Amino acid sequence: MENPEWPKDVGILAIEVYFPSQYVDQDKLEDFDQVSKGKYTVGLGQAKMGFCSDREDVHSLCLTVVQNLIVKNNISYSDIGRLEVGTETILDKSKSVKTVLMQLFEPCGNTCIEGIDTTNACYGGTSALFNAVNWIESSSWDGRLALVVAGDIAVYATGNARCTGGAGAVAMLIGPGAPLVFDRKCRATHMQHVYDFYKPDMASEYPMVDGRLSIQCYLHALDRCYEIFVKKLQDAGKMKGSSLLDSADAFIFHSPYCKLVQKSVARLLLNDFLSNPHLHGNNGLDTFRSVKHEDTYFDKACESAFMKASEDVFRQKTQPTLLLANQIGNMYTPSVYGGLVSYLVSRSTEELAGSRCVLFSYGSGLASSMFSMHITSSSTLPNNHFSLQCLKDGLGDVKSRLDRRKEVSPPEFNRLMKLREETHHKAPYVPQGEIDGLFPGTWYLTSVDDKHRRQYARTPLQVSDGCTAV
Repeated sequence: MENPEWPKDVGILAIEVYFPSQYVDQDKLEDFDQVSKGKYTVGLGQAKMGFCSDREDVHSLCLTVVQNLIVKNNISYSDIGRLEVGTETILDKSKSVKTVLMQLFEPCGNTCIEGIDTTNACYGGTSALFNAVNWIESSSWDGRLALVVAGDIAVYATGNARCTGGAGAVAMLIGPGAPLVFDRKCRATHMQHVYDFYKPDMASEYPMVDGRLSIQCYLHALDRCYEIFVKKLQDAGKMKGSSLLDSADAFIFHSPYCKLVQKSVARLLLNDFLSNPHLHGNNGLDTFRSVKHEDTYFDKACESAFMKASEDVFRQKTQPTLLLANQIGNMYTPSVYGGLVSYLVSRSTEELAGSRCVLFSYGSGLASSMFSMHITSSSTLPNNHFSLQCLKDGLGDVKSRLDRRKEVSPPEFNRLMKLREETHHKAPYVPQGEIDGLFPGTWYLTSVDDKHRRQYARTPLQVSDGCTAV
């Protein structure tokens, strides 16, 4: 039974995404890397990859996305009572990204803000989000809003994995009376100790990756979360239809690359089928009635059959969530929330109202969760300032920003990656990257002194900002 004193409709009031103003074309990168044609674009499902020069780091990404969210939504920095950052891009082993963001709040005198950084590969943003929701629904809540920031720069050493990089940040304003409401008691988590992807070398941005194991771990975590999540949906009376794929309008996944997401939709169908084979008995899947999950991770016949059978579901319920993943690449902690942004910008307010989304978040090592939210009609919200239409309006520039990015040639991309590799954690250091091409309102690194203290500046913003009131 729900506590009658809990705040109602706790969820996302506003959301903002930031991504770099430059990208490399994956089709051209195939030629440059001398790999088979279509390996990145068809095999991985990627079109473009956003990346940062030495002018941007995780601090600047998060500064930019937070300030943009505050300005766009005309709220005061003093209205924030909790701020937590999810990231795996570590610049300091002691000082958190959250403390760097506090410089935005200090002019308003607001230093009483709970929260700190949360780290576990791509899962940190989800943990920060759960903590924010839990804070608002607890006795610790002081009536103010929570701000969750997920930001990362995904870079890999020269080789097969470099094409799966990306960069970006997402900020989410959390509070009651939200248009995107998290479903209570509908959260499943699976955690396990494994070395599929990890970063033991603190002097390098590059991870250690076991690609095959990482795919297996991702799919195994999806299976386990499916099992727990379906039971919780059934117990809460929120299971619509006779299968999970029938129970929601959108399925949003952490996206290391888009093709894995398509395989994940097929994996949900496999789980639905194994739970109740009679649901799909007439579509050529009968031969797989007795398969075991652990025997199917790399079974091409099984994968192909369920990908074909799930084509319509993928096209209708998941493909619209892959806009940013396809155009930017893997943003790590913001990835699944970039999928949410993609879904929101792909549908009209009328189409979104009343719909339900299931999200799957995965971080190597490993940590994973499946959870759901429903989107309310703006006419039922008690706070019109944070209506569904306002949330949509705040994302109105996402597609135009993607179009305004500058294409960088693969040789120049390679040079900038080499520069990052050679100057990562270098002190003192003055960045060499261009500033003119950055989006308006972008924070960027100006210098690192001999004590590793970083200084930042900001490109001019086209609208005024400051400590504005709601």
